[in-house]
Amino acid sequence: MINSNIRTIRVAFLLAALVTGLMGASIYKIVSLKLSPPAQLLAATVTVNSTSRQLAIRGRILDRKGRILAASRTGFKLFVDPSIVEDFEILSFELGEILSMPPSEIEQTLRSKPKSRYVVLSSLLSKEQVLAINTLSYRCLGLEERLVREYPHGDVGGALIGLVGTEHTGLAGFENQYNNTLTGESGKFVRSRDSKRNTVWISPDDFTPKSDGDDVQLSIDVVIQDIASTCLLAEVKRCNAGGGRIVVADPETGEILAMADILNPREGWTQQPEDPNRILDSRLGRNRCLTDPYEPGSTFKPFIWSVATELGKAKVDEILPTPTNGPYITNANRAIRDAHDYGPSSWEKVLVKSMNSGMAIVSQRMSYAQLQDAVKRFGFGELTHIGLGGESRGIITSPADWGEYTQTSVPMGQEIAVTPLQMVQGFCAFARNGTVPQLQLKLSSDEDVMFVRKAITPEIAALTRKIMGKVMTEGTGMKSRSEQYKLFGKSGTAQLPCADGSGYFEDRYIASFIAGAPIDNPKLVVLCVIDDPDKTIGHYGGTVAGPVVRDVIEQSLNYLRVPPSIDYLANASR
Repeated sequence: MINSNIRTIRVAFLLAALVTGLMGASIYKIVSLKLSPPAQLLAATVTVNSTSRQLAIRGRILDRKGRILAASRTGFKLFVDPSIVEDFEILSFELGEILSMPPSEIEQTLRSKPKSRYVVLSSLLSKEQVLAINTLSYRCLGLEERLVREYPHGDVGGALIGLVGTEHTGLAGFENQYNNTLTGESGKFVRSRDSKRNTVWISPDDFTPKSDGDDVQLSIDVVIQDIASTCLLAEVKRCNAGGGRIVVADPETGEILAMADILNPREGWTQQPEDPNRILDSRLGRNRCLTDPYEPGSTFKPFIWSVATELGKAKVDEILPTPTNGPYITNANRAIRDAHDYGPSSWEKVLVKSMNSGMAIVSQRMSYAQLQDAVKRFGFGELTHIGLGGESRGIITSPADWGEYTQTSVPMGQEIAVTPLQMVQGFCAFARNGTVPQLQLKLSSDEDVMFVRKAITPEIAALTRKIMGKVMTEGTGMKSRSEQYKLFGKSGTAQLPCADGSGYFEDRYIASFIAGAPIDNPKLVVLCVIDDPDKTIGHYGGTVAGPVVRDVIEQSLNYLRVPPSIDYLANASR
């Protein structure tokens, strides 16, 4: 019995010694491998921990109805590590089928960079290509997540929306203006991997969640934007113009519903509007509706007419000594000509028939300071602060240089340059209670409409609007009259100034038209500017730009379900 116990103890000691020896050998081996690993092991090992980025999604750009104008999604690009490629020919052949690329081109690309660890073969794979790549077992292949910006409505409002660069940063338009709001913050997490790069652990302590960018909702209505762009392009092509611009606004809120700018390069024409950035990408061009001022011509008359009337410089029914034959001669011995001689005419008729002589007569009754103030009342010479870069203040003669010539030029829309946005902002005063609203491109949840200033009294605004209604029925807007809605508006035909400042072209013009509707409860204000139309086709504002404004108003109001003007319905039923 005693001998049996002794044997058991001996066996136990032997087993314990064996286990201890094996454990010691294992520890020794582990330590030696850790301190001095062989080359074969080093080649097979990888970094234990690796940091991965979690891409933040860029915010969407939405129109006023919530329709998506720009949005981002995740995609994948394919890269190769040529340093661990085992057979370039076989790999190139298989990738060529998936990528629809010549295998020889792939092979040449990879062999030309043997020491590179990162060679991109496709910057964006389709879903089918991603699935196909995932079926391959090559360690040298890698898929890298990337953001893709998409514009569901194509080129509609493209130059206005802008675009992003390779780093998903806004380069132009709204993408650039609201880049900070749209851009999110990417997250990151740390992976623990095995020798085959399989993820075995993600530490919750080393995880920073992503924060996606915020959406931006614009005042733009993509349907009205499409209507305005289509009508403008058709007219620019029809009259072979150098370009055109159009702005559509809600006069009550100051919100811009549409804004488009088109260039039409023509062979053999000098001094055409140009934009080199559009050659690179149409979305990179400057927005000429706020960057390029133009001479408004007779579309500027309602502004001065309304202020002169408010100041009591002329009464609506006052008969002015406008000429029957020949030009009107100003106090400074300047000859002012009208398109047609009507003889002595009322102050109302001066606006309806767009008479330069009548505007000159009344402007001479105003002091320089009064006329300068009239210009400023509507915001001309100042930024609209709409929120886009590159905006121009326009061009206005300084008080120090103001003289008799300027005093009679400005009321006719000469010797002054304005931007389309300034014109629309100022004209909204006639559609409202005489106040000038703050133009907006970003939809605001604030129910209080901001306005810049009070330009004229509500009574003068209503009076001027009423007389501009007669412009459409008795004056220069007759060819732009709508059969559905009663419009109020004004045409303008200004000579194109020479770029060298030497004067004006005798046979080249800027045709423009601005109008609002319906006259009793204005919902829209639309301005169209046609740059340098071919005179052999047409060049007057009322016949070139006017029909564009009419068509945009009709189609837009129909879309907005605004009923036709009551008196028009009555006439149609007779």
